[in-house]
Amino acid sequence: MAQQEVQNGGAEKVASAGAVTFTAVKPQLLVEAPKANDAVQFYKAAFGAEEVGRSLHPKRKAEQETPLVLSAELQLGGFTIFVSDLPVDSATAGKTAGGAVVLCLETDEVEAAIAKAVAAGAVAEGEVVEGEGACCVGRVGKVKDPYGFLWSICSSGKKCASAEAEAVA
Repeated sequence: MAQQEVQNGGAEKVASAGAVTFTAVKPQLLVEAPKANDAVQFYKAAFGAEEVGRSLHPKRKAEQETPLVLSAELQLGGFTIFVSDLPVDSATAGKTAGGAVVLCLETDEVEAAIAKAVAAGAVAEGEVVEGEGACCVGRVGKVKDPYGFLWSICSSGKKCASAEAEAVA
C-alpha cells in the first residue's frame, strides 16, 4: 500500500487538492483534418449515431468549402463521443496511424480537477481557456497523464449550453 502511494504521487497530495465531482466522461476521436465531417457521417451511417451538437473552428473562413470541425457531439449506444479534426499544428499530428483519442471529463471545478490530476502525477498542458476545446465551448484545461493520454477537463455541457444561449440572446 505504501509503495502504491509513492507511485501514485502520495495520498496526502491528492487529498489536499480537494474533492472534485465529475459529471461525465466523453471520449474524443481526433481524425486527420479535414475529415471529421466525413467521420461523423460514417458514424451516423454505420452505427446509427445521432449528432446532437457541433462547433466549427473559429479560425476557418466562411468561404472555405469544408469548415474545420472543432467538435461534433454524437450520441452512440447511450454514450456521448466527440469527433474532431486533428489540427495540423497539433503535437499528435503525423504521429498516429489513424487518429488519436482524447478523454474528456466534465466538471464545474475545472481548475481544482487539474490541480488534483497534477498532484497525482499528470502534467498540465497549457492554460485553462474559454471558448475552445474538446468537450464544449466553455472553460477547458488539459492534462497529460503519466501514460501519455491527454485529458480535457471542461465545464459541464449544461453551463456551456446556457452560456451559448445567453450569447445568442
